[in-house]
Parts: sequence; structure tokens; C-alpha cells
Amino acid sequence: MKVLVTGGTGFIGSKLVDKLVNRGATVTCLVRQGGISNPAAKTVTGDLTYPDFILPDEEYDIVYHLAAAWPGEKDKKILRAVNYDGTVNLFSMLKDKAKFIVYVSGLGVFGNPGENIVDENSPIKPHTEYAKLRLEAQKFLESNCKEHKIAFSVAYLGDVYGNGGWFKKILVERLKKGSFRMPGSGEYYRSFVHVDDVVSALESIIEKNAINQSFVITDSTPVTFKNFVSLVCKELGLKEPGTIPTILAKAVMGGDFINLLTTSIKTSNEKIAKLCDFVYKSYSEGVPATISEMKS
Repeated sequence: MKVLVTGGTGFIGSKLVDKLVNRGATVTCLVRQGGISNPAAKTVTGDLTYPDFILPDEEYDIVYHLAAAWPGEKDKKILRAVNYDGTVNLFSMLKDKAKFIVYVSGLGVFGNPGENIVDENSPIKPHTEYAKLRLEAQKFLESNCKEHKIAFSVAYLGDVYGNGGWFKKILVERLKKGSFRMPGSGEYYRSFVHVDDVVSALESIIEKNAINQSFVITDSTPVTFKNFVSLVCKELGLKEPGTIPTILAKAVMGGDFINLLTTSIKTSNEKIAKLCDFVYKSYSEGVPATISEMKS
């Protein structure tokens, strides 16, 4: 099986590459700079916003499109160039080479669902510019994959934690330094998922040939951000942080990022749970395991 991964050097992408290589796939990664840590993976260096590079002249059974600017990016031109234009450029290179494209997005496309439980049938109503761009890119891929008879599925990820990424850099390291402040009250619900379970879910979509579908990928236990942070502090042996008004948090981290973070969202992972077994069905299992890994 030949696989192309964009965003292969990222927190999720690097773990996905390792798992694909371990199962015997031939993996090619598109990266802006540097290389993939796994020596068994091939690397193509290039920037999707400047498509002057050449992909190997071969077909890919699977393309995982994870590359994206993060929601804390304040420059709207960069957001559009990476999240939408980059997707258009990628497809132009793959329209005759890809058999199945999996687009990895986030829960932000569901907007503010209130008390409603979000699943794959929930209305798509993004309420941030970031999420609107992600949806615009998704719709572009959906329509063009259909036109070119390419299988397509989308994965909506919850807040992905683990030994790396935002969890380590923004939360754990700042908690240790005493510089982390919780935006607002922290009483908004979030739907988390451990990175290992994300990778298993993405792999299962392919293994089960779940084409032309959407999947909400979270664990089964929504929790308030305040209680999530409280558990992290408990496992680290630290006191709980203070709060910061959301208006000040937006000035520091960006309006879209804070709007996405402070919007309550509870999900059901019933559909994806039928395709794969989660190692960490709840944050209450995953957080202690992650902190233990960090300490070791």
C-alpha cells in the first residue's frame, strides 16, 4: 500500500507515519522543511502554498491531508494560503494519482451546538473564520473528488492530547512555569482524544474501506476544560492555575483560537468506536498515562 501524508512532521502526522510504516506501507511525506524522523519514510520537500515541487510519478492508494495552519495564526492571508489554497494546490497534483483522500479537520466546523450532542449528522455551522476556511477546503475536496471519481472521507478531530503538541507546549510546560492562565471560567465542555487513538482511528478508516463518510473522532467522555486542567495539575503535583478574561486571552492567542477553545462541545464517538478500539476511552485514563510517559 502506497500512502502520502501531508503534515507528516507534526504531532499527529509523525505518529501516523510510524504506524503506517510498521504495518508495511510505503509512506511518502510532504514536508516544508527538514525531514521525517522515521528513516523508512520517503520525504518530498515543498510548500503547498508554493507548488513548485514535484511529487513522485506514482499512484497513492491513500492520501492523508493533515497539513494546516493552526487556529492561533492571526494573519488571515497565511490562514487562507495554507488551509484553502494549499488544499487546492495539493489536489491539482493528486487528481490523477490518488485513489482515496482522507481530510483531517476539527470540531470547529460544527460551530456552537449548545447542549446538543455532536455526531456525524449534526449541522455544520462554523462560527470562526478559521473553521469556515477548513470547511471551504473540505467542500472543495468533496466536489472535486466526486468529479474525478476519487474516494473521500473526512475526520473531525476533538482536542488531541498526548506527549507533544499543544498539550505539552501550551499546557504542561506553562503549568510547570506557573505562566498558564485559563481563558474565562473554564466551565465550557470540550471533547478530547488521545493522539494514539486518533492514529488508530485514521488507520481504521482505511482498513475498513470507509469511503465517502465522515467521522467524529473523540473519546467518549466530554469534560469541562476546568476539570481537564485540574486532572493535569493533580498528576503533575501542581496547584491549579488562575484565570484570564477571554478578551485578554484573545489578544494574546488570537480570537479564533480562544473562540474555538471556549465554545462548549459535547460529542458522541459511537460511529468511529465501531471501527476501532480506543486505548483511552476517557481523558481520566489518558491524562495519567500521558503524564506518566512524560515523567519517564
